[in-house]
Amino acid sequence: MPAHGTCCSVTLADSSEAAAALRTFPLLDAAATLALGKALGKAVRRGDVIFLYGELGAGKTTLARGVIETATGETDIPSPTYNLVQIYAGPDFDIWHMDLYRLKSPEEAFELGLEDAAGAVQLVEWPERLQDNGPAPNLSVRLSPDGEGGRLAVLSAGPEWEKRLVAI
Repeated sequence: MPAHGTCCSVTLADSSEAAAALRTFPLLDAAATLALGKALGKAVRRGDVIFLYGELGAGKTTLARGVIETATGETDIPSPTYNLVQIYAGPDFDIWHMDLYRLKSPEEAFELGLEDAAGAVQLVEWPERLQDNGPAPNLSVRLSPDGEGGRLAVLSAGPEWEKRLVAI
């Protein structure tokens, strides 16, 4: 469980799509956001696609840094805002960290060579910019403001992540 936060709920929610496991974490500060990312980093597996949603400054990159640091040991993790994609080599798989904020159309994503990311862990900030032109996530993380300086993280897991979420 992440530092500075306790898990609020684990439920199965029905939606117009498939049922998904939901888990909610209150994150009191950036350190708690990083800790949640590190917990996710211990659970990632080759081929995972994780969508990171939230407004500017919501903590998407901070969470991604925790995942990357834990899964690869890398500590120099810049935001991919200007490069759009940063690739990190891990012992068992690569991690592609993508920030799609600057895309003007979903078609521009093809120029990034995303098809080459199959088999890697994909952390995708601003995935809504893809519309339906990218991989389907097996975990989505929605970060939103919660109180003064805090955030709320709502994780929605597909079948591949349901059991892994319980351990976090």
